Amino acid sequence: MSAEPGRSAEPGTSAEPGSGPHVLILGGTTEARRLAEALAQDSSYRVTTSLAGRVSAPVLPPGETRIGGFGGPAGLAGWLLAHGVTHVVDATHPFAERMSFNAAEAAALSGVPLLALRRPGWTPGPGDSWTFADSLAQAAELLPGLGGRAFLTTGRMGLHTFAHLTDTWFLVRSVDPPDGQVPPRLEVLLARGPFTLEDERALLARHRIDVLVTKDSGGSATAPKLTAAREAGIPVLVVRRPAVPQGVPEAATPSAVLRWLGGPARH
Repeated sequence: MSAEPGRSAEPGTSAEPGSGPHVLILGGTTEARRLAEALAQDSSYRVTTSLAGRVSAPVLPPGETRIGGFGGPAGLAGWLLAHGVTHVVDATHPFAERMSFNAAEAAALSGVPLLALRRPGWTPGPGDSWTFADSLAQAAELLPGLGGRAFLTTGRMGLHTFAHLTDTWFLVRSVDPPDGQVPPRLEVLLARGPFTLEDERALLARHRIDVLVTKDSGGSATAPKLTAAREAGIPVLVVRRPAVPQGVPEAATPSAVLRWLGGPARH
């Protein structure tokens, strides 16, 4: 069956008999969208992308979409079986650790093959001045010693972690406005990537940024800020990625996922 772009997958429905492989993509990343685009061009696949719903107006990928949680590993396992899912691809953000662990447990419960699409992380190069933190809380502890005007690109969900830093001025960039507890000296820039190197250079200079705070998200969409920081001699505070489930096979690119789907596991 050829999936219709933007169509929603309704709870309680199941895959059509004989419709071929049904791939559930746990999405929210550029790689997830690219994979959905590739699968939507092959009429032998049915593709559903699940989005967490944390962005108010997400850019929907082609194929079917589902927005919202599953109710934990058992709920996800039940959804996989009820909808005839034959393959699951965990293409969530590298810091969406709870969903990755839920996916691993759901795959074990349901017997549906799971592959994790994890883009490589960033690594410092010549001229970079990087300091690593194991968590947002540790980053908040280290930040005052690195600068007083911070470009904070760790996402709006964790802003409360930095709310006690009254002497630091923050520039925060996010798709949606932050809510909840935030730092007192804060300017919000609403924007959606990708961002160009020229834009990042201008932003750092315009706001007199002297430290960049980021998660090790990897990928190219937001990497230019790292180059701009290196060129400007600005230190970068990098939050390391959380642990991932053990024993889950991984792929680094959508092309590698397509090869996996075309292998022996394909029905």
